[in-house]
This record gives sequence, structure tokens and C-alpha cells, in this order.
Amino acid sequence: MFFNYPMNESNGNDDLPLCCHKCGTELKPGEGNFYLVKIEAMADPTPPSFSEEDLHRDFKAEIRRLLHQMRDLSEREAMDQVYRRLILYLCNPCYRQWIENPVVC
Repeated sequence: MFFNYPMNESNGNDDLPLCCHKCGTELKPGEGNFYLVKIEAMADPTPPSFSEEDLHRDFKAEIRRLLHQMRDLSEREAMDQVYRRLILYLCNPCYRQWIENPVVC
């Protein structure tokens, strides 16, 4: 699980050690043994293009349809479809491996 808070914010578990998100190695702030990686992802920010047909649609009906389609999504699930920010803590070895190929799952 990835945590979405910076180091100086409390996660409610101040007694828990900070660990590498990949291998679990305990990280010690101030010793230079880890990287803080911030990832920001957002849906395509390009404005949509509209056809002449689109301009003549019933917009109220379209909004109702979209709201109905989203009715079972939580606020978080809906927001994750548009924007997501992650903060990862990686030890030095895991960071060196990750930075060379960050898209490997």
C-alpha cells in the first residue's frame, strides 16, 4: 500500500518505523538512506472536442446519465479516475532499481 502523506505529516502511527515501500527495509530519516518519490497522475487534461451533433444533445439528460453511471462509486473512486497523488519511500537500492525502469509492475 502506498501512503499519501509527506514525512512531516502524522499518519496516526507515530510509533511505526518508516519502511521502504518495495522491500520493507527500515528507513532512518536524516541518514540519507532513502528517497522520497512523489508521483502525480491526472487524466488527459486536453479539452474535449465536440461535434455539431454533440452541441445539440440534451445536456441535462447526459448529466443525469453520467451521475447514474457513477452512483456506486465512492468519492475516492471517482476522484482516482481524474487525479491521484502518491508518495513513496524507497531505500537507496530499491530507488536505483526503480528509477531505471519505473513502469515495470
